[in-house]
Amino acid sequence: MRLGTKPGLDGALLGARTSLTGSVTTPERSLMMSRIRAKDTAPELAVRRLVHAWGLRFRLHRRDLPGCPDVVFPRLRKAILIHGCFWHHHNDPTCRNAVLPKTRAEWWRAKLLRNVKRDERNLRELQDLGWDVLVLWECEIRARRFTPKLASFLYVALPAPELVADPSVERAPSPGDR
Repeated sequence: MRLGTKPGLDGALLGARTSLTGSVTTPERSLMMSRIRAKDTAPELAVRRLVHAWGLRFRLHRRDLPGCPDVVFPRLRKAILIHGCFWHHHNDPTCRNAVLPKTRAEWWRAKLLRNVKRDERNLRELQDLGWDVLVLWECEIRARRFTPKLASFLYVALPAPELVADPSVERAPSPGDR
């Protein structure tokens, strides 16, 4: 195993470096790229688990809709697109995953620009068909900053944060204490 990689996880999606020098052979690069999935990614599974825990049911990857949204709520006419920051070129200066590769930079710039244009077109087409669409980014999901945004989008009431009792404060005895 090379330095900087994590066994069982897709290093490219985690932003991990394959080696300290950054050079890999063509077969190694091919293997790494073949492991990048379009469906059932870790961020997608995290969103699906949370939505399912809230008791909502959904459809996956509706191919009859523009852009094949990752999670679809047909009854609510809502769709969620879960974008990987690199492949969909997250335009957020704080996102560390949306870095343009130094090798073949012009080719990557053109490729990622086409992806962004396609994403914009798919979003517009979904909205024109009357769908509400939420775009969640990989970095938001990994940092666990997406829950309030998702709850608001799906009209789910989040539980109030639990108050932690201070053990140094004595509580008054309740009627059931004896």
